[in-house]
Amino acid sequence: MEKISCIVIDDEPIGREVIETFVKDISFLNLSASFGDPVEALTYLQENQVDLVFSDIQMPRINGMELLRSLTNPPLVIFITAHRDFALDGFDEGVTDYLIKPVRFDRFLKAVNRAKERISTKQPVMEQAVNDKIFIKSEGKLVRILLNEILYVEAQGDYLKIVLPNTEYSTQLTLKSMDEILNLPTFFRVQRSFILNLEAVKSINGNMVELINGKNISIALNKKEELFSLLGIK
Repeated sequence: MEKISCIVIDDEPIGREVIETFVKDISFLNLSASFGDPVEALTYLQENQVDLVFSDIQMPRINGMELLRSLTNPPLVIFITAHRDFALDGFDEGVTDYLIKPVRFDRFLKAVNRAKERISTKQPVMEQAVNDKIFIKSEGKLVRILLNEILYVEAQGDYLKIVLPNTEYSTQLTLKSMDEILNLPTFFRVQRSFILNLEAVKSINGNMVELINGKNISIALNKKEELFSLLGIK
């Protein structure tokens, strides 16, 4: 397995340095960057792909929870904070683990190994679409899916739901990876959690798209003009 790329975000220098030292002591981790300013970290994450983020929660301007929620395809996150009250909310956001300051190295290593396991057990679909189909791993088997049958793809935590007219599949993959695989004119990422097949659009009412199976999906404000253009709507 390749090294796990990670960044550290903490506005407190001492706390940040402790985690940096822990990261450097673990052979399968690679520290890509470290930030005292969460806004700078957010900019970095929007422009660079990393596997794992170690982040404080209580920080100026934008806290760790807000930072995580603002990312379209967030990496795995381990929150490190002095505030125990945030733990439940953190796990509701799909956080890998939650560590309380001062962090012990053995507890840190346990959290990192949990992240490593989640990364290593992810089963991707084939790297690219082959002609008009893809294969995904769902429920332990490889399933062939014809691209033109896909109505939409929805991100659901660590999984994707791929919906066809008469069935649907769940697979471990990020929406960003699926977006790259479905690099075809008929597919469009209409908002952070959905990719839809333009051929499946039945109607548009305001900021809602209705698909032919009755599913309604909201359109992100910054995507509406592009969607209309792709559909030939003036």
